[in-house]
Amino acid sequence: MKSAVFRFYGYLKEILRREHKNGLVEHRFSGKQSVKDRIESMGVPHTEVDLIISAADRNEFLDFSYAVRAGDRLAVYPPPLNLDVNSQRLLQPVPPDPIRFVLDAHLGKLASYLRMMGFDAWYHNDYDDPELARIQKEEERVLLSRDRGLLQRKKVKLGHLIISDDPARQLQEVVARYRLQENINEFGRCPECNSLLKKVDKEQIIDRLKPLTKKYYDNFKLCPGCARIYWRGSHYNNIKKMIDRCCQ
Repeated sequence: MKSAVFRFYGYLKEILRREHKNGLVEHRFSGKQSVKDRIESMGVPHTEVDLIISAADRNEFLDFSYAVRAGDRLAVYPPPLNLDVNSQRLLQPVPPDPIRFVLDAHLGKLASYLRMMGFDAWYHNDYDDPELARIQKEEERVLLSRDRGLLQRKKVKLGHLIISDDPARQLQEVVARYRLQENINEFGRCPECNSLLKKVDKEQIIDRLKPLTKKYYDNFKLCPGCARIYWRGSHYNNIKKMIDRCCQ
């Protein structure tokens, strides 16, 4: 058996399998193994790795095809990096602009939150893994998932493993990972169907409003996809606070 040492930085320590939570792993392997395969065997999908450096030579930047050698000491970093590194050294592709997401079946609430912030978040709870991988590739969407195996598929190039099981914290993860703070458009999309919301005159929808809503609210948006009506009611302040926390 051969042995190599991997040191993981940032949130990668949270993703590592339980026995490696301190971020330092003495890894044993046999035969010729790519660094991508070795990293994923420890529980970290390739979508979470933006930089691999040989600790023996700080100028040696590695790609995923590098064949791990006995005695290697490798440093593994996640995005987004706060290091002064030439972008050509980075392993993650640049997300689309404007950024678009596709989410797996476990992240319906997160999809709604992203839509409320104005982001295109494609979600259906009956999509299987091959379909999600296909959508990611063909539409160049960022795949958000809690499934390591899905993100380890070779077809998947853009993705993020969601760590928390709390939707509000999940939203904070995504905002931080993709630096979304400057692109938030509050209540820009329908949280139910993902369509862009349109302003609508109160008189056009007044027959659909309840008496107290008619009395106290004047500004409304209409979803052209599912015809739902939205206004800044009592729920607005709670959602606004959640969005503000993500931007801190």
